[in-house]
Amino acid sequence: MVGLSYRPALDPILKTAVERLPMTSQTGTTSASRAPLNRERVLLTAIELADTGGIEALTMRKLGQELGVEAMSLYNHVANKDDILNGIFEMASSEIDMASTDTNWKAAIHASAISAYRTFRRHQWAHSLMMSSSVVSPSRMCWMEAVLRSLREAGFTEGMTCHAYHALDSHITGFTLWQASFPAAEDLKVLATNVLRDLPVDEYPYVAEHIQHHLIETGPGEKSEFEFGLDLILDGLERILNTS
Repeated sequence: MVGLSYRPALDPILKTAVERLPMTSQTGTTSASRAPLNRERVLLTAIELADTGGIEALTMRKLGQELGVEAMSLYNHVANKDDILNGIFEMASSEIDMASTDTNWKAAIHASAISAYRTFRRHQWAHSLMMSSSVVSPSRMCWMEAVLRSLREAGFTEGMTCHAYHALDSHITGFTLWQASFPAAEDLKVLATNVLRDLPVDEYPYVAEHIQHHLIETGPGEKSEFEFGLDLILDGLERILNTS
């Protein structure tokens, strides 16, 4: 399916989530591929709709049209709209690499945080679902457990682990949501150019400098803004650990 980075064999928890509802013997077919309709295919198509048009584009009617079936046929495979939303969040969050136990805590958390950031950039609807849902995602719990384990086994106290986790999670969440609110890259360049053109540079020289910096293409070897902030957090945590 075009545009999806979901890896169905990534996490056994995901398999359980996908198969959570009993399957019926009734199946649907698309007019093109005649592929059988099942829960996994419903959720994958829902992810594609959300990735392409935003979460507001994901309706039962639109989903049925994409699958070549009547909307009512979907209820053989999902309970309701909330079940779809919980299911696609579980699929998206299962793409995040867990903090590894095969490397030191700092490298493990760095790699996992980068993976989380990239996943939520691919699926920009996922964070809002995470914050609005009352259902606990198994993949989300696994990610939390892996980060907390890495911190505790590195030697952080219970209290410092709590603070460290919140600093990391708020950076991932806050930065991703902040970035998702920006216009597309080309539109942002036009906006920055227009603002810079009308800005009284003598009065705001450093604002002008800042805007001009955003118009410069980032080199392939340069850190992203997300990684810059992440490294500040991890370097600070390392200093705390080494001095405690």
